[in-house]
Amino acid sequence: MSDERDSKASDTPSWGNLADPRWHADQLANRITTNSYKAGALAARLLPRALAAGLATPAGLGANFASPERRAMIERHLQRVDPTLRGLRLRRAVQESFDSYARYWIESFRLPTMSKRAVARSFREDGYHHLLTALDAGKGAIIALPHLGGWEWAGRWIADRGHPITVIVERLEPPELFDWFVDLRSKLGMTVVPVGPEAGKAVIRALNSNHVVCLLSDRDIQGGGPEVEFFGERTTLPGGAATVALRTGAPILPTGIYFTDRFDGHLGYVRPPIPVERQEKRLRDDVQRITQLIAQELEVLIRRAPSQWHLFQPNWPSDPGYEHHPR
Repeated sequence: MSDERDSKASDTPSWGNLADPRWHADQLANRITTNSYKAGALAARLLPRALAAGLATPAGLGANFASPERRAMIERHLQRVDPTLRGLRLRRAVQESFDSYARYWIESFRLPTMSKRAVARSFREDGYHHLLTALDAGKGAIIALPHLGGWEWAGRWIADRGHPITVIVERLEPPELFDWFVDLRSKLGMTVVPVGPEAGKAVIRALNSNHVVCLLSDRDIQGGGPEVEFFGERTTLPGGAATVALRTGAPILPTGIYFTDRFDGHLGYVRPPIPVERQEKRLRDDVQRITQLIAQELEVLIRRAPSQWHLFQPNWPSDPGYEHHPR
């Protein structure tokens, strides 16, 4: 979910770049960003579990005060979910969102070194039978997720249970940081595919092999997705889940992963499959219709724990910066 920056043109040094102070500044910033994540991961793994978990609150507090633009954006999103949020209740909910996001990163850093038993002990499920039923049919399963809670933990849990899992992820900048995250998720047992032209083919191959495919579905990163109503306002959401489901017959399972009050606690909540069948003359009309159904399911999942929704970017046309923000 990190903000993308267009540094592709400056990745390969040239004589012109070497003479440009801005290029050196960009390279330094990239190294600082990547090394900061690596240092955070090392600290999270070396510290005792309770101490590492305790860092989420001070980290979230610091991020809140250091990120006024993100704070304002999460306020907008939280009030879309619950229009009654005002004053102190709203400020608390915003702080809980930052705390939740910090917890997500700290746990993600720790996951590769945790045992299967420890991961399973901290995970409860509700609706897992929907996934098993889908896999029994042999066409794979599409898990449609919002950016909610600790979804990396659920991916590790699914992989530990012997289900091959493919995740489609946003490509981060700088490329070194993205490669590091690919390696981290691969250690969790996931096949990682970046959003892009080849993602669709990779998803279809995975589903044809009866794999689980996870698609974060509450943010139209590439743009151009079907227009839907989402929390009472028109925006676009990615149409990939609907398109692939119509082409392969794989069911779409709306799923939320939630932090619980228990230490390292998580709950995976799988909703019944969304009906997927052709009804319209044009494929794109079916894609729009099914994506609208996904949007409605995402609303249900997010309303269960709005402060665990890690969406800090503009996501509706009325949001400041929407037209200029990478999606």
